[in-house]
Amino acid sequence: MEIIRRKAEKHMKIGFTGCGNMGSAMMRGIIASGKCAAENIMASDTLPEALRRRKEELGILTATDNREVAEFAEVLFLSIKPQYYQEVIAQIRNLDLQEKIIVTIAPGKTLKWLEEEFEKPVKIIRTMPNTPAMVGEGMMGMCPNANVSEDDLSLVQDICSGFGKTEIVGENLMDVVTAVSGSSPAYVFMFIEAMADAAVADGMPRDKAYRFAAQAVLGSAKMVLETGKHPGELKDMVCSPGGTTIEAVRVLEEKGMRSAVFEAVKACVGKSKGM
Repeated sequence: MEIIRRKAEKHMKIGFTGCGNMGSAMMRGIIASGKCAAENIMASDTLPEALRRRKEELGILTATDNREVAEFAEVLFLSIKPQYYQEVIAQIRNLDLQEKIIVTIAPGKTLKWLEEEFEKPVKIIRTMPNTPAMVGEGMMGMCPNANVSEDDLSLVQDICSGFGKTEIVGENLMDVVTAVSGSSPAYVFMFIEAMADAAVADGMPRDKAYRFAAQAVLGSAKMVLETGKHPGELKDMVCSPGGTTIEAVRVLEEKGMRSAVFEAVKACVGKSKGM
């Protein structure tokens, strides 16, 4: 567990270039946790309607110019899709960014690539969040460049703790973080959906099927995190000799569940490295 040395202050100015699902989730968590007051958060977006909704919902400041947000912010989140990074960085790199902390959330955009795009020394923290940030249960991998101090990193960790947990990793693992955390909610949703479909096929109403399946996944994840036991040991605790669970596990192994998940994560890592 990383030690947080420097904490966010409500009057600190935070900016977001982009206020889509991920950016909005992060802003919502930061405000709800009291890490920063809404009036000290500014977001930009190319869609006026998105800005209007976020201003009404969250009470934040808005702008249509990314430069305005970059000038305003002490900590600037580039909360846009990877294909827009080059364009947005080109818009803001001529500003005075020396004392600002730039936080990226794009898969595949390395610190080296980012530093080359800015064309000057800038404090950059490469991160990979995930969508459970929308309910305050996100997981974010972080990797700073050489210009980021321990206090800078600690500050951003504290800000991001408003919408989940953080973990510092080497940059060589950031593509793995993308696959095992950033993208994995989609795999879990598929698993929940498949279990619920099977329950519906055997007569359970769909709303109840989703609740049973989702709560089972939530509780199982908490057991892994809170007991410290190996997932295999926890699985064995459920499997009585000759029982119903081991029969289900046999079928999952027969159908290649473990291999399918393994190969899916590997494919995601490869895609991230190629972006």
